[in-house]
Amino acid sequence: MEKRTGLFASGIIWFGVAISVSEIEAGIEIGAMAKVPLWLPLILGHLLGGVLLFFVGLIGARLRVNAMETTTSTFSRYGSKFFAALNLFQLMAWVAVLNAQGALALAGLSLPISFPLTCVILAALIGIWVYVGLKRSANVTTAVMAVLAVLLVVLSFRLFGVGATPAASASAGAAATLGFWNIFEISIAMPISWLPVISDYTRDVEKPVKATLVSALAYTLASLWMYILGVKIAHIGNGCDIAHAVLLAGLGIPGIVIVVLSTVTTNFLAANSAGESAKAVVNRFNPKIAGVVVSALSAVIAISGIMDHYISFLYLIASVFAPMAAVLLVSFYFAKGVGEGRAFWIWNLFAWLVGFAAYQVAERLDSVFLGPTLLSVVVSALISYIWVLKKKFS
Repeated sequence: MEKRTGLFASGIIWFGVAISVSEIEAGIEIGAMAKVPLWLPLILGHLLGGVLLFFVGLIGARLRVNAMETTTSTFSRYGSKFFAALNLFQLMAWVAVLNAQGALALAGLSLPISFPLTCVILAALIGIWVYVGLKRSANVTTAVMAVLAVLLVVLSFRLFGVGATPAASASAGAAATLGFWNIFEISIAMPISWLPVISDYTRDVEKPVKATLVSALAYTLASLWMYILGVKIAHIGNGCDIAHAVLLAGLGIPGIVIVVLSTVTTNFLAANSAGESAKAVVNRFNPKIAGVVVSALSAVIAISGIMDHYISFLYLIASVFAPMAAVLLVSFYFAKGVGEGRAFWIWNLFAWLVGFAAYQVAERLDSVFLGPTLLSVVVSALISYIWVLKKKFS
């Protein structure tokens, strides 16, 4: 009998996903540019993102299939392959972004290693972990997370003992450009980016509801912690970044360990899921080999300068997968018994496309009510639900 993932292991996995340089960087952006009280939209974005993660992950847990396979009954086999291909490419780019962020943070600690070489080393560590596999490295994963958690607690206490400089207060007003819905958008962006991934890990859980809830809670709380750390770093002083914060905290080598481990633990899951998406596109692909290839390609993309397009890339992820998740949720939880066949699939693809278009339009506006992500979710969910109403009352 196949060994299932327990509650503790599920929590460890998703705690590791949230502990990343990218989450801290998002918090720094909010802290440096917010022009309204930031805590409500920051927390609200994480709560809603966590709720979406739970309900999307529960689908994979109940059906016992990977993330992209959960979309088959909603968008058809070909629609599922379409989203799997998009997910494969976005995960490859996402791994590259995380690698680049980790390498830049390490560069700020004045290590005698070039940026390209650092990207290659990080990619190699990720590729090795993907090849070994999550189950065979469970004990090592737990130990790594324990070390990382302790170091982050130390970093947090030391940073919150550092006061803001006068320059920080003076620059905050000049750089303030983020309103309520802008902050909400940056806050929900990270959990949304993991929607097309979570079922790759909840499909093997022992207790579907409890394990999925633990996964979503672990991610949400750890991600909120990272954002708060980022906000604090932004408030320390003008231009303060992760490397500067680590040096201020006096962590030295432990700070380097934090950056490396946080980059590798998050990227491992992204690269591993890229392998699962590759298998969903072409069934004969070996997911482990595909994950290793994605890790290698991510180093090339990171070195080529993907960080110049980082924000646009985040928006693109949300515009594709937020409305997809909305349609998937309506289809799975509300359309049972009334959703099947070609017409149903086409309608769902139409609902997704309208949500995608709504996001693209809203994202080009300075600030829009609900924000582009939530707006696209609402639009796609409502259009998808029209099918349910039509069938129930016809």
